[in-house]
Amino acid sequence: MISAIEQYTIVKTHLADVIQVSGYRNDYISKKIGMRPALFSVKKQRCSWNDKEVEAVLNIIDNEDTEDYILGLVMQRHENDETVTWDSLKNEMKEWK
Repeated sequence: MISAIEQYTIVKTHLADVIQVSGYRNDYISKKIGMRPALFSVKKQRCSWNDKEVEAVLNIIDNEDTEDYILGLVMQRHENDETVTWDSLKNEMKEWK
């Protein structure tokens, strides 16, 4: 199972793409988080966000499109992982009772 740290790393690495998917303009986001637009642009290009900045940006751009995009990134990370069939899962779940 993917850990929270792995999920955070995926989001932080792809934050520029998530921002683009969100539909929000860079100048709007930078103003909302109290950052100069030029610095925001540099951080976006270099992916040099600190943890508080990532949180602030995500709080602003949180919507269904960004959540779907992030879920897609996480799923891509695990597309080659071992899986179980639905029948196997149902059988295993019966044992949990």
